[in-house]
Amino acid sequence: MSFFDMDYKSDWWKGEGSPLLKSPLPGPRSKEIFAKGAPFTSLTGRASLCPVVFEHGVGPWLTDVDGNRFLDFSSGVYVTSLGHSHPRVSSAVASYAGKLMNCHDYMTEIRALYFEKIASTMGPGMDYIHLYDNGSTAVEFAIRAARSITGRHEIITLFQDHHGKTMGAAALGRMNTSHNTGRTQGFYTVPRPDTYRPLWRREDGRVDVEQYLSFYEQFILESTTGNVAAFVVEPIQGWGGTVVYPDDFFPKLSAFCRERGILLVADEILTGAGRTGKWLATEHWGGKPNIVTLGKGLGNGFPMSALITGKEHTKAIAPLGMSSTYGGNPMACAAGLAVIESIEEESLLENCRMLGTQFMDGLEQLKQKYSFIGDVRGKGCLLGMEFVSPHESQEPLVDAGAVVYEEALKLGLVAGIPTKNLLRLAPPIILDNETAGLGLELLGKALDAAQSRLGL
Repeated sequence: MSFFDMDYKSDWWKGEGSPLLKSPLPGPRSKEIFAKGAPFTSLTGRASLCPVVFEHGVGPWLTDVDGNRFLDFSSGVYVTSLGHSHPRVSSAVASYAGKLMNCHDYMTEIRALYFEKIASTMGPGMDYIHLYDNGSTAVEFAIRAARSITGRHEIITLFQDHHGKTMGAAALGRMNTSHNTGRTQGFYTVPRPDTYRPLWRREDGRVDVEQYLSFYEQFILESTTGNVAAFVVEPIQGWGGTVVYPDDFFPKLSAFCRERGILLVADEILTGAGRTGKWLATEHWGGKPNIVTLGKGLGNGFPMSALITGKEHTKAIAPLGMSSTYGGNPMACAAGLAVIESIEEESLLENCRMLGTQFMDGLEQLKQKYSFIGDVRGKGCLLGMEFVSPHESQEPLVDAGAVVYEEALKLGLVAGIPTKNLLRLAPPIILDNETAGLGLELLGKALDAAQSRLGL
């Protein structure tokens, strides 16, 4: 039984049409608005590559202020997994925007319903929940929770992880001088088992996970005080290039942590809420985490995040004062509940897995065609391409991500998120095979243009 009783069809978004470009990009109205707003802020990444100004979105379609229509394979930034302006989510948020926006820590009916619903998706033992309004905050509290539960203070993460932009969350990931700080004391990073660029291989060519774990053991002995509270891991790395680990990594890492009294924290802010075809990405491999953080697709665009663990940790965590100003507000809980109901009623996890097969088959075909694609990888609707100099050198082709993105945009495809020699794709999980195929077709044409532009 749905709390939000709505009558809409699963193909509610299909009437929007197809990519349509009415003017060169950016169009005149986009240029005008960009010129008005840009002096007040700093825009980086995609917004600076081609400053189109989007006006509205329906499902996987985005339309800019000049009437140009695009197929969105970025879901905002891994956020609108159910598509833009999903009718159930929009209606749920609107209903509470007109009823009750915020009452801080007080329990509300919608909050209680959401707690019940999200706990049911997490499985046994993951029933102690705190809600926030952004991923970085959830990660910060995960660090504090892990330290309080274990009585230890050191934290380990993997090379090129990204866990947020606040002080503690940033210290968990790769850092550079732009962070204006050094790594926080007691925070460490260790090598990731990257299947495309591994440090250790077996004789049969597979990644040697045991060797990685052996290194982690030695690292803890030699480089820490031995007071490791948690291993914080992205199940699939996002910013690091949609890196999917070997199938045996998470079960073995979970056992490694359990044997040493270290908590395993799964940062599923990017990978969770159905993005990979499972509610949690870790479900693909097993190895149960002790703490999970969720965000991005959790509210399908409405800002919300969550920290979830077991009730046995209530005594250790409750004194930390885990609330936040906007966490768990009625609008957020309504959005979150509507997301889970929509995923269940529209069978979107199954759809995402089906799309994942189609996308990986299509990306593999593109890899065979273009010698500057070194690797393609992903699960469900979390996908990535890595560009390298041709002839199997594996040398990163640094400008390729931006070039492919720009060429795709000219064809009406918002092709994910470009980062140096990477293109990270995050199409919405509501797509049908036809629209997914259209996206792959446009991506292929963009690769054609990029290959010529790069002189390959």
